[in-house]
Amino acid sequence: MPGPTLRPLRLSLRQRRLLDLLARRHRSSQQLLRRLQIVRLAADGANNDQIARQLRCHRETACTWRARWQAGTACLEAAEAEGASQSQLLRLSEAILADEPRAGAPATFSPESLVRIVALACEDPQTTGRPISHWTPRELADEAGRRGIVVSISPRSVGRFLKGGRSQTPPEPLLAQRQPCRPGGVSSAGGSGV
Repeated sequence: MPGPTLRPLRLSLRQRRLLDLLARRHRSSQQLLRRLQIVRLAADGANNDQIARQLRCHRETACTWRARWQAGTACLEAAEAEGASQSQLLRLSEAILADEPRAGAPATFSPESLVRIVALACEDPQTTGRPISHWTPRELADEAGRRGIVVSISPRSVGRFLKGGRSQTPPEPLLAQRQPCRPGGVSSAGGSGV
């Protein structure tokens, strides 16, 4: 059973040129190039099944990007009418064809919790009453739970935080950057330059 017949997308001459510019740019991603191809084929009159066959993608993919371009056309035409510059129109075209934000899982640990765990690692473990000479990830995880810094945390997560792995929560580093190593492998703080 054939699907509904779709009207070809309307592309102004300027919009076609913008799509060509985006396609020729070296920094355009493969995703963007695929979406540009879908829009061009839809503007040339191809239906979603034809686009999917020609580009070897799912029909739903063709349908999604056709609909997204149709929804963004009014905004693009309004920007053109207002005399937007070519770079503004390029950014707007890219935004129309960009992925929408995805939900994802919420962050498990707050930046404050991570900072408090790192601060805990800087304390002398003997002041906490623990019979150890240095912190291990397991001891830090236990102490963080005992102090109520976090409800629970695995030793492996503590180890990742301390080894410089970035958490998903803060986009910037939690600690000051290490000092550059001096010749000979010794940092300016006196430790090894690893």
